Amino acid sequence: MTHAENGPRFRPGTTRIWIDGAGRDASDGRELVVTDPGSGEVVAGVADGDVAEARAAVAAAASALQGWAATSPRARSGILMEAFGRLLAQADRFAELIVRENGKTLADAAGEVSYSAEFLRWFAEECVRTEGEYGASPAGGTRTIVTSRPVGVAALVTPWNFPAAMVLRKVAPALAAGCTVVLKPAEETPLTALALAELLHEAGVPAGVVNVLPTSNAPDVVATWLDSREVRAISFTGSTHVGRTLLGHAAQRVVNTSMELGGNAPFVVFDDADVDAAVAGAMTAKFRNGGQACTAANRLYVHADVVEEFTVKFGAEVAALRIGHGLEPTTDVGPLIARKAVDGVRSLIARAVAAGARVTHQSAVPDHLAGHFVPATVLRDVTAASPLVQEEIFGPVAAIVTWQDESAVLDEVNDTEFGLASYVYSRDLKRALKFAERLEAGMVGINRGVVSDPSAPFGGMKQSGIGREGARAGLREFREVQYFSVDWS
Repeated sequence: MTHAENGPRFRPGTTRIWIDGAGRDASDGRELVVTDPGSGEVVAGVADGDVAEARAAVAAAASALQGWAATSPRARSGILMEAFGRLLAQADRFAELIVRENGKTLADAAGEVSYSAEFLRWFAEECVRTEGEYGASPAGGTRTIVTSRPVGVAALVTPWNFPAAMVLRKVAPALAAGCTVVLKPAEETPLTALALAELLHEAGVPAGVVNVLPTSNAPDVVATWLDSREVRAISFTGSTHVGRTLLGHAAQRVVNTSMELGGNAPFVVFDDADVDAAVAGAMTAKFRNGGQACTAANRLYVHADVVEEFTVKFGAEVAALRIGHGLEPTTDVGPLIARKAVDGVRSLIARAVAAGARVTHQSAVPDHLAGHFVPATVLRDVTAASPLVQEEIFGPVAAIVTWQDESAVLDEVNDTEFGLASYVYSRDLKRALKFAERLEAGMVGINRGVVSDPSAPFGGMKQSGIGREGARAGLREFREVQYFSVDWS
């Protein structure tokens, strides 16, 4: 994505920044160009905000904070439920928008819209279930009242791979908690976030409560927010490298932080596993969104007793995947987000093959496709030192590692700085749970290839993040605990 400085200005098709309940142009007139990764065609122009707009967004959020925080939980709940209904009513429009700017298949996009809407419903329900404590102090003479309050203005930074779900997984709990927000969506996929802001406004969210700032200058925009005394929290989803930088900056003002960072999810198949079920789970865990998910199965550890059967069945499914534009109803796997991503995935495959791995199965990529496509690929004879095991693939490539000893494979699986998601397949539930308890991962799918659920705490261990999203925990990320000591003598 580049500035449209030397090309057409894309008016009137330019989408405007959303600040204080209305669209506005960038102060210097700059624009981004959003392109379809499946075709390379221009989708839209988007106003390209900078530091001036970042300050305006914070000012709007700060001005709206007191009123929104004072709004009753029941009223906030009603607005979120209204947004839930409106999003479902416009599901087809949002799904197509996601495909246009992100590239995922229409089925994946439709699933994302439904998943996104559930965050609105879940936090609409949670925000009326207030928490608190009351009791006598052990020494007597006082009563203790424990409550919580909105943390304040929250800065939110979201990635391109789930342009609706990542936005609402942060915005919905923040609004439920009584916070106002400034949001920087990914440069590649700003259109969905802007459309969601308008939908929330139409559902009753007051002006200034939600502000969305697309920008090509993320470092300065986010730094401006973190340097603003009004901003009291940052919630970021993205790479571990950027997360470390933001943590360091947030520490300067001791801003509340919530980080959902990189992943390197293992998919462990035991010798007693239902192989057909494991294959089905691996297809979901690996190829949902074309493998471009932080929870995607990155490395498949299959027991030696079933690895041949698994590889044949899994490989046949992978080879049959249809690669194409996301809007084509027959497409199973869409494009990667950008040419750089394609080059990175191809490099990982080439390096693994040079180190001794072999490609066993691969899908076809039609010659007429003009976007950022790579074939779905299965590799065997992958070693623990392979780049396919050590690095997050973020593409439709499955690396199979053969194992025999449970203790040894557990050590291999945990030998990473990442600990977001893991998957375990075994017919023996006790065995699977005992293994899962030793996995250094925040989420474990047992005999299923999906771990995400709005009602469950989403997050990782080690360098995969800090804090949790979804569930009751997601609401607490945007609340500050406060207590009153009351004289009772």
